[in-house]
Amino acid sequence: MSLSSHLQELRKKHEFLSNEVEEAQRSPAFDDLQITALKKQKLKLKEEIERLSHQH
Repeated sequence: MSLSSHLQELRKKHEFLSNEVEEAQRSPAFDDLQITALKKQKLKLKEEIERLSHQH
């Protein structure tokens, strides 16, 4: 897998998690711990995207 396709895949996952966080915040079925876990996953992806982007 090339670096650009890997970055594209990470961005898709980040966008998916963004949508999940937004939906979770609107839903009473999710608690704060679940939302925090989603946000942490999203942040890790963002950090990985930035790290790989600067390697170009």
